[in-house]
Amino acid sequence: MRLETNLQGRLRNTSLPYRHGLLPMFEAVINSIHAIEETEDSMSDGKILIEVIRSTQQSLDFTNQQKKRGPDIFEDIIGFKITDNGVGFNEVNMQSFLTLDSDYKADKGGRGIGRLLWLKAFKRAYINSAYQEKNGELKLRTFTFDAISGVKDEKITETTPYSERLTTVHLDGFLEKFREASYKTTEALANALFEHCLWYFVREGGAPNIIIKDIHEQISLDDVYEEHMISSAETENIEIKDREFELTHIKLRSNSSHSHVIAFCAAKRLVNEESISGKIPGLYGRLRDEAGEFVYACYVTSSFLDETVRAERTGFNITEKPGELFAKTDISLGEIRDAVLTKASDHLSDYLEENKTKARDRLENFVSRKAPRYRPILGRIPEDKLIIDPNISDKELDLILHKYLAEIEEQLLVAGHDILNPKENEGFPEYQKRLQEYLQKIEDIKKSDLANYVSHRRVILELLEKAIERGEDGRYAREDLIHNLIMPMRSDSNQVMMDSCNLWLIDERLAFHDYLASDKTLGSMPISNSKETKEPDLVGFNVYDNPLLVSEKQNLPLASIVVVEIKRPMRDDAAKGEAKDPIEQALGYLDRIRRGEVHTARGRLIPNSEDIPGFCYAICDITPSIKRRCELMGLTPTYDYLGYFGYNPNFKAYIEVISFDKLVEAAKERNKAFFDKLGLPTT
Repeated sequence: MRLETNLQGRLRNTSLPYRHGLLPMFEAVINSIHAIEETEDSMSDGKILIEVIRSTQQSLDFTNQQKKRGPDIFEDIIGFKITDNGVGFNEVNMQSFLTLDSDYKADKGGRGIGRLLWLKAFKRAYINSAYQEKNGELKLRTFTFDAISGVKDEKITETTPYSERLTTVHLDGFLEKFREASYKTTEALANALFEHCLWYFVREGGAPNIIIKDIHEQISLDDVYEEHMISSAETENIEIKDREFELTHIKLRSNSSHSHVIAFCAAKRLVNEESISGKIPGLYGRLRDEAGEFVYACYVTSSFLDETVRAERTGFNITEKPGELFAKTDISLGEIRDAVLTKASDHLSDYLEENKTKARDRLENFVSRKAPRYRPILGRIPEDKLIIDPNISDKELDLILHKYLAEIEEQLLVAGHDILNPKENEGFPEYQKRLQEYLQKIEDIKKSDLANYVSHRRVILELLEKAIERGEDGRYAREDLIHNLIMPMRSDSNQVMMDSCNLWLIDERLAFHDYLASDKTLGSMPISNSKETKEPDLVGFNVYDNPLLVSEKQNLPLASIVVVEIKRPMRDDAAKGEAKDPIEQALGYLDRIRRGEVHTARGRLIPNSEDIPGFCYAICDITPSIKRRCELMGLTPTYDYLGYFGYNPNFKAYIEVISFDKLVEAAKERNKAFFDKLGLPTT
């Protein structure tokens, strides 16, 4: 019984992703290589010419645009002509062409569907072939191949204008969806074709002379080979579950478009590539040997891959991981990849040491100077996972380490739920060991949290030091920049997390309060009943809802009010009155709060508000005018003359004037011991 084939149905069932729109042209070139192999000539005598056919429809100003923008403007590619001096479409090859899924070239990796791919991306193909009969006579065969009629208009003429074998496959009508997703420049086309055919260049016997010709330039793939290759290929064989795989290790010059890749091949063709940058410890960026920088590629071939490649050669019918039932017999793509990565790591071991050293130095410098919170957990991260890209940004490195920290914390959480319940048949020694491991991990995490808190303080101090310096324009920063470092402006403790406040810069005790407001009117504060619209820089209330804590008994803890005024660095216009004197401003705010009858954050009235002690801070440089105001207020200079302090009995307020230099140095001194423990610089 004769079986009929529906060409259009076959095409519908043939898959070709848009990004693989050049694959039909590549397949035609591979067919040309095979046609040359069938001749009795040497491979060096073989010639393949690929002509890029571009649209002749140009806008009126195309030429002018091209002059202005150079090679950025390209006419659309509408087709390719692939010409070779192989055996051509003789009777045997023509019969194979007419037979879908032909196994005529199975020994060369042919699947008999390459011409179907032509019609997936192109409207038609014109074939013109001068071939040689057995008696040596040349004949010319021409025909058209399209999706509607299949092969049509076939003609064979006894005479031919050619004096030698010559076959041209003209792929015409490049479909827009494939054309738009394909490379446009001649160089990109040449590089893509070279990568697809690289196996033929590195194999024994080499490849024929292949040239891509465009409107204004032509590129020989031999030149691309010389430009890309840095050394001859090395091969080795590995075995996975009784199946043999051949690995071809290749070094490509650093100006190659390649990244480090594994290239899976089947049927002597490239099927797909996977980047392996970062998948081998130390394999980042360019590597270097005595010939210079290079990137690495490993080409993998096997009869197993030949058997499992999809008909369209765009992937493999291999599972990523084998199921448990067939784990001992089936080969998965993950197993192949892991085996290849192991061999690639061995092959590159000498070249990876420099990157590993740089990675260790980069990690050590980052953890020591910028992220000491991660030091306690480094010993719990596998060493090969810590060999990071030396050129990675601080942000990316922080994210990587934070991911490991989160994993350890998750493990800790799971273990915490189980630790109080001994496992079934678990003896006391085993339980004690598990408990000790859990407690040790907790200790490391807590060290990490403390280190993070301390290193955050170091960063804030660096920012503050820069903020009080004179800028390149000769001016000093506005006070709002410094204000935001201490606490975000126009917010209160109900709106911001306390981690974003840095009141410790002024006084460690300011971290303990019931309510904090920053640059908000007195009337907008729920803790104050004042109707004033004045805006103190910072107001902190330490008040208590428990009536016992605010009774008239002197031995009970008293509530307090803290007011902070911040002035621009080196400002020297202080004068009498709240408008010009930061000390008077702070005292004035304190008085207004008291007269407004202070409430708690929950709206409860605090009895005897006028007796709540006040603490007023003025953060400013000790300029002559500020010094004069301090003296008139009867304040006492500090031993280093970088500040003043005193008590005003009329306002029942402790007053402290702190210069910016004193603010920074005092904060450094208070934290120096912590910085030293973490190895953080303090100068």
